[in-house]
Amino acid sequence: MEGPEDKHPTGEIRILRTVLLPKLQRANKCFLLIFYEQSLYGGCLLFDDYPFCKQVTQLLQSCRKRSITDIGGLDLSHTL
Repeated sequence: MEGPEDKHPTGEIRILRTVLLPKLQRANKCFLLIFYEQSLYGGCLLFDDYPFCKQVTQLLQSCRKRSITDIGGLDLSHTL
C-alpha cells in the first residue's frame, strides 16, 4: 500500500492502474496495482499455465485505468 492511509477497500470500486508480468523468469503470476482514494494497493494473480497467464496479463494491460467492476463485466466468450 502506498498513499495517505490504508482504507481497507472492499468491493469492486477501485481502478486498475498497472499489470506486470515478471521478466526475470517464466513465472505463472502477474502483479496488479490498484488505485483507490489516492492510495495504491498491490495484488497478485497465480496461474497453473504460463501461456494462459501471459494471455490474461495482456488482456488486463489493455484494461488499465478502468474500474474493477467494468473489467469483471467483460464478455470474454469469444476467446473460448
